[in-house]
Amino acid sequence: MRVLARYNHDLPELRKDPITGRWVIIATDRAKRPNDFIRQPVPAPTARICPFDYGSEHKTPPEILAYRNSGGRDQPGWRVRVVPNKFPALGIEGDLDRRGEGMYDKMSGIGAHEVIIETPDHMATLADLSEKQIEEVLWAYKERVSDLKRDRRFRYILLFRNHGEAAGASLEHPHSQLIALPVIPKRVQEEVDGAKQFYDFKERCIFCDIIREENTAGTRLVTETDRFTVIAPYAARFPFETWILPKRHESHFEEADAPTLANLSWMLRSTIRKLDKVLERPAYNFIIHSAPVQDAPLTYYHWHLEIIPKLTKVAGFEWGSGFYINPTPPEEAAKFLREVGLP
Repeated sequence: MRVLARYNHDLPELRKDPITGRWVIIATDRAKRPNDFIRQPVPAPTARICPFDYGSEHKTPPEILAYRNSGGRDQPGWRVRVVPNKFPALGIEGDLDRRGEGMYDKMSGIGAHEVIIETPDHMATLADLSEKQIEEVLWAYKERVSDLKRDRRFRYILLFRNHGEAAGASLEHPHSQLIALPVIPKRVQEEVDGAKQFYDFKERCIFCDIIREENTAGTRLVTETDRFTVIAPYAARFPFETWILPKRHESHFEEADAPTLANLSWMLRSTIRKLDKVLERPAYNFIIHSAPVQDAPLTYYHWHLEIIPKLTKVAGFEWGSGFYINPTPPEEAAKFLREVGLP
């Protein structure tokens, strides 16, 4: 019996994401600590001619939005600047033109693709920016989503950041991106549908329940303020996957008020700095999960931000099965991030 008990303790765990129903394998028998990963820290930016620097404004399409200290449109003096992507995934002009081609469906590639240039300082990283600078970036997100959602062609607006080459960043200069889509992505719809099913059964928001559960249990809690909770999610797909959840129920990010954005700037900076310290400046993606923009406020969905360090690769098993294998239990990841002790 002793041998069997020890063997069972070392078995991997299958964990079910309570929102989407997605299963994840937590490989507890080969748990990896931060120094077990073969890491390639994102190198410090190098001084080079960059289209996002001061004096290079003519190298980007004309700006859509800018917060400035001085200067006019497309001139130096800005603090945050938003421009159309020079190589957009989708085009802003035209009609959707939904149509069939035999048994297949298609439409025109209508959408918006914008770049949020977060600072004129080419050598900075997000963790280097002040809380006020990050807060202005968040205000730019809010302002652009609020503007674009007035275009009824757009059903979902994705805000995301790629940091480091391994995360898909093609330029070093601190920036994030926005893509407005004429359809709701399948992964978004699965998350919204899963939250609605829970609400229909229990008449409670599943994200609000997760916040209460994690704040009480504490094992996957990274940090919290009066407005936000940061956790390593129970069924984390990736090592050190981290979620930032607002405590106040709100389905749409763009409806967040000024105090919420101010506290989120502190929380985002603190969390990125913790990951940088524990994982030695990893490449990462972050994505803001928000409700579809044409929906009214939803009682069952809760916007949040997910940060995914790039420590492992998705390979054949993951693509073939839809399962993810996470070699670091979220309880261990949360412990490392809690104990790093940075503000």
